[in-house]
Amino acid sequence: MSWTLCVFEDQEAAHLAPLVHTRPVYDLRLGLPTLLERVLGALQPPAVCLHARAMVAPMAARLYQLPVNPAQVAGGVLLWNGRALGDPGEVLARIRRAATDGESARRFVQGETVVAAWFPKGLSRPLPATLLSGDFFADLPEERVEGVRLVGRLWHLIDWMEQAFATDGATWDRPTAADSQALVQPGAVLVGREQIRLAPGATVRAGAILNATDGPIYVGPGAVVSEGAVLVGPVAVGERAEVRVGAQLRNCVVGPGVKLGGEVHTTIVHSYSNKAHDGFLGHAYIGRWCNLGAGTTCSNLRNDYGPVTLYNETLGTFEATGRQFLGLFMGDHTKTSIGTTFNTGTVVGVSCNLYGPGFHARYVPSFSWGSPAEGYVPFRLEKALRVAEAVMARRQHTLDEAERAVLTALFEQVHATSSE
Repeated sequence: MSWTLCVFEDQEAAHLAPLVHTRPVYDLRLGLPTLLERVLGALQPPAVCLHARAMVAPMAARLYQLPVNPAQVAGGVLLWNGRALGDPGEVLARIRRAATDGESARRFVQGETVVAAWFPKGLSRPLPATLLSGDFFADLPEERVEGVRLVGRLWHLIDWMEQAFATDGATWDRPTAADSQALVQPGAVLVGREQIRLAPGATVRAGAILNATDGPIYVGPGAVVSEGAVLVGPVAVGERAEVRVGAQLRNCVVGPGVKLGGEVHTTIVHSYSNKAHDGFLGHAYIGRWCNLGAGTTCSNLRNDYGPVTLYNETLGTFEATGRQFLGLFMGDHTKTSIGTTFNTGTVVGVSCNLYGPGFHARYVPSFSWGSPAEGYVPFRLEKALRVAEAVMARRQHTLDEAERAVLTALFEQVHATSSE
């Protein structure tokens, strides 16, 4: 039976701000694939469309070149929650079977979350360009499911890195390049070679050490692991990324186009961000187009070894995470100066410009400019856009209308909230 997969954003996605301010929730990266790429690989749908909030819909369309918020979809439609990982297993197979076998309409519910919903006759009304609530599915019969992994809070991204990254088939099940397709320079040391995968065009330079004893290592097409870098698996290095000279990486995702140096532990850097110099990142998540100046460092452990709290923008308060180790969460397009320091469990928004000695506030709103000593003032929109344009141009990328629109809409939203 022909059917269409539509990946949607539900109301709980709001709790993943600021990372979702500039992208749909399914563009969050876990391992090398995004959440969307994971479910597409797992479900193998014959057709795909996307649901997204109005503010990020242009970005969703540009990132994935798929229909977003279509008014009509012919045939059966399987809605899939964009926060769900789509791990292979009985639940995934059961949900897919509802679509492939043309079963009667139903919603698949775990706890209070709609994981998926099957509409065999298509959608009776257009998807709203807002976060979907459970009311949208209220008319459907309910089927209970258990065991689906959902990303509901920022720290769940780090939980996954500790619990599932080392055995993640979506990241590691890749062909190994022939020796002639990847360059391993003399003097490079590869330990546990059977767990190291080098894509065509990957380069491992002299003096680099890749040790896959504790977990696999992948180096993507055109990526470079520089002289003296030490990678202790699991580590995944995306396409055209660069691990800088002397870097020390353990349990890390180095997204496409990222330049990463210093000591980095249990961290995801989404794409096209730079941390090219020394400094520590631990149990952290860094968005796109960020630049961390030399010596930028985050704490990931309190001095009293106590549990870490983390700010939730949607709730407007700090939440208990139940975690002892937790570092920095940074939205897209944020920059830090040399020597910038962040305390344990810090959340920094989109398009911030941060500098100065001392620990920054544990929550810095989007479009903030300032230092711990001087405080923060709004980062002017026109200047923020000029900086983004210049940064992206250095990587032969353009600040297109989709990205300009989402940054402008976010600025207006932040400014309206701060004026109340």
